[in-house]
Amino acid sequence: MLKRLLALRQSLRGLNLNGFLIPHADEHQCEYTPERARRLAWLTGFSGSAGLCAMTLDRAAIYVDGRYSLQVKQQLDVKNFEPLSLHDDKVENWLLAHLDNGARVGYDPMLHTRDWVEKVSAALIGKDIELVPVDVNPIDGLWAGRPEPSKDPVFPHPLEFSGEASKHKRARIGAELKANDVKAIVLTSLDSIAWLLNIRGNDVDLSPLVLGYLILKNTGKAEFFVDEDKISDQVRDHLGRGVKIKPYEDFMSALKKLGKGGKKILLDPKHTHAAVMDVLEHGDAEIVEKQDPCQLPKACKNDVELKGARASHIRDGVAMCQFLCWFEENVSDGDVDELAATEKLLEFRKRQKFFHSLSFDTIAGAGPNGAIVHYKSSPQTNRKITGDMLFLLDSGAQYLDGTTDLTRTIAIGKPSEEQRDRYTRVLKGHIALAQARFPVGRTGAHLDTLSRKALWDVGLDYDHGTGHGVGCFLSVHEGPQSISQRGFETALKPGMILSNEPGYYKPGEYGIRIENLMIVRPSHYENEERPMNIFETITFVPMDTRLVNAHMMNSAEITWLNIYHAQVREKIAPFLAGKELEWLLRATQSVMVL
Repeated sequence: MLKRLLALRQSLRGLNLNGFLIPHADEHQCEYTPERARRLAWLTGFSGSAGLCAMTLDRAAIYVDGRYSLQVKQQLDVKNFEPLSLHDDKVENWLLAHLDNGARVGYDPMLHTRDWVEKVSAALIGKDIELVPVDVNPIDGLWAGRPEPSKDPVFPHPLEFSGEASKHKRARIGAELKANDVKAIVLTSLDSIAWLLNIRGNDVDLSPLVLGYLILKNTGKAEFFVDEDKISDQVRDHLGRGVKIKPYEDFMSALKKLGKGGKKILLDPKHTHAAVMDVLEHGDAEIVEKQDPCQLPKACKNDVELKGARASHIRDGVAMCQFLCWFEENVSDGDVDELAATEKLLEFRKRQKFFHSLSFDTIAGAGPNGAIVHYKSSPQTNRKITGDMLFLLDSGAQYLDGTTDLTRTIAIGKPSEEQRDRYTRVLKGHIALAQARFPVGRTGAHLDTLSRKALWDVGLDYDHGTGHGVGCFLSVHEGPQSISQRGFETALKPGMILSNEPGYYKPGEYGIRIENLMIVRPSHYENEERPMNIFETITFVPMDTRLVNAHMMNSAEITWLNIYHAQVREKIAPFLAGKELEWLLRATQSVMVL
């Protein structure tokens, strides 16, 4: 990696730049990026799904969030890249500290939002440091063997799974635009485009997305900029006459014409890269900055999508229980390691109806590897699952009718009393959130504390959010909803799917996380004085009761756990037989306080 860093610095000198900014994001602001867009990983070796590198001609820093604070130190040479916090440390402060007055810092305007560029630029004015857009990303010229774009075909996501025709979605959003005197909206977010057009693809690993841009007019008609070779006649018929297919590379030139005459064009400043806004402004458009109008209806699933989500979680629960039965039977021999467990779980999932792919790289962390929040096992880090340890397994799948994501922590051998204490505190937090009844209009930030209280009581915490949105055969991490201390912007609404995943991590020893997915529903409690919402848990996989200290739980918490395990038996048992059914019945026995 040092050779790449030195080569990039030499390239910057040729461009008369004193520094450069390298985000994890691609041209579509995706969390999970196509291989050819992983410039941050190419330069640094860091493989996480969020990060930013700031570099000068003699220093470099990498910013990651709390999920990756341990991982980044393992993957990077900290002599060359200083690890910093994406949320607590500001890149502008680092640039001010390490650059002289009048310095020029390059950035690729296709990879950063305008809001972010303006915020950082404003902070650098005091030292007259300038952010300079580059026409061609210098990394692309240095990256030998850079992968080519995917050629996998686009395929329809039919009404039996989507529940609403694309033309109706487009007409509805087009009417919103017209009501606000907006001529068109420019969409660069791949999940919004896939949802709006009812299409899916394989351009991004583990997310069924299609690389493209979309211009939606207020008439409901659209121009879809995509690799035309990937569009079959079947997909053209599916899209209909209201969607014109145009070459991907024609997008920027189309933008130059779009806003002529001062037409109002809507953009989401949080999801649109700076280059789009620059081109529109130069083309005389009046830019209206608002949230992408696809985001909220996409998050609030319709009845067909919710039916599919529930069904996919049943099938996923069957695969998980089959795996856990196999795991219990084989782990005692000492021959199972992280990679073997990962492969075996995938084998069980592949047997399930409508399976498409995993929804993210499986996190299978044995012992101290479980303390790395977004750990990915490799031949270099692979550990045997044996002795007395905890095994953290966070995994999910993409099915044609839903997306799953769950985490279970499993005791190997005899757990310590400290481990049982920490697990029980995490479980108490999980139950508190699962049982929450909250007023309509409340956000995830209002609920985040519920999951942390039992840990806070003894001075413990975790550094990631408690819950993220989840799509329907779309992104496993979906906005705008979340449950976290920063999740104040979007109220939780019926139909949203969110994770419930508190945790605890002891670096160098073990990690604990318990995760289910939940649907927001109206509560309809008969004595309500104001409208309230509740959560419906849709993940059905046993929790390891060997790690539960029932004496730390109150009667309502024990009742919740026992009812949950009864539901797991009811939902999953009809699909199991023999030793797998026997395992399920043992794993879901009621917890009793002796």
